[in-house]
Amino acid sequence: MDVSLWGWGLTLGCLIALIFVDLIVVDRGKARAFTLRQAGAWVTFYVTLAVLFGLGLAVVAGGSIAGQFFAGYLTEYSLSIDNLFIFYVILGRFAVPKIHQHRVLLIGIAMALLLRGVFIAAGAAAISAFEWVFFIFGAFLIWTAATLLRRHDDANEEQFTENIMLRWSRRLLPTSDDYDGAKVVTRRQGRLLVTPLFIVMIAIGTTDLLFALDSIPAIFGLTREPYIVFTCNAFALMGLRQLYFLLGGLVERLVYLDKGLSFILAFIGVKLVLEALHSYHVAWAPEIPIWLSLAVITGTMAVTTLASLFKARRSAKASTEAATEASAGDGPEEAADDDELTAGRRGANPRSGDMPTYGE
Repeated sequence: MDVSLWGWGLTLGCLIALIFVDLIVVDRGKARAFTLRQAGAWVTFYVTLAVLFGLGLAVVAGGSIAGQFFAGYLTEYSLSIDNLFIFYVILGRFAVPKIHQHRVLLIGIAMALLLRGVFIAAGAAAISAFEWVFFIFGAFLIWTAATLLRRHDDANEEQFTENIMLRWSRRLLPTSDDYDGAKVVTRRQGRLLVTPLFIVMIAIGTTDLLFALDSIPAIFGLTREPYIVFTCNAFALMGLRQLYFLLGGLVERLVYLDKGLSFILAFIGVKLVLEALHSYHVAWAPEIPIWLSLAVITGTMAVTTLASLFKARRSAKASTEAATEASAGDGPEEAADDDELTAGRRGANPRSGDMPTYGE
């Protein structure tokens, strides 16, 4: 797929315009909390936009390229959902006011997309120059899949460690102790300081980049087209921010998400190794078609989501039943004893209706 500079420029221009429109439409000149209705509308908008973009690719570049985009988009979106856990931790740790969370996520994710663009360019250059890079990418994805499979439920969500860039920023940049509205820079006692809002944006952007270390090799296992890789990342990240507000704490109910993601990463890792072997003319190494990759990714996420929701429903039902049994354990005799004890302290018997007497 040969994309001209004009095509790249148009894509980047539309992306920048979307970011500005997002800020203008949502905030409308004043910071405000992101509502559930807004989140649902924007998630629908970005998913629809991604689908229309994929259909446009099918018309312009053919069904194979469109299939690569949809497979890559689903993979990136699924892997990005895992980022939501750490986003909750970061925003909670820095106590970001709700009315500013949308702006923080937007700027942080835009920063992450810029940094991912550098990674994508480097990855594309390495792949075009050295076929053996696929062996490294494949082995890394299989190792990441095994790590996800062994990871405890709270190993990633409750333990957030500041990365090198974040620590460097906090040391180098003079920072105010508290927020100053939506400002990222403020002046205190004649000194120019950055606010914690700016530090949180750096935390979001750089932390997301660390998660990209597995997602970018994964999408290169589905397509070698840098344009497809970049647009998949752009659509997944732009829709992720609204998904954060739409799901809220419900994302914690996706208890099997790690297992589903580990299977997808392992599948793509094996696919990368097979493609590398095939490029070295190994006769027995098969080529996995894009339609099969798309089916595996879609099916895995569907099964993972349904199984997680089913388990969450069963757990909630079991908790309700346990609470009901516990409350039923306080029978009428125990309740009566409690009444008698309380009444005895007041000097009256609740069963006889006698009032307490004094001075007898």
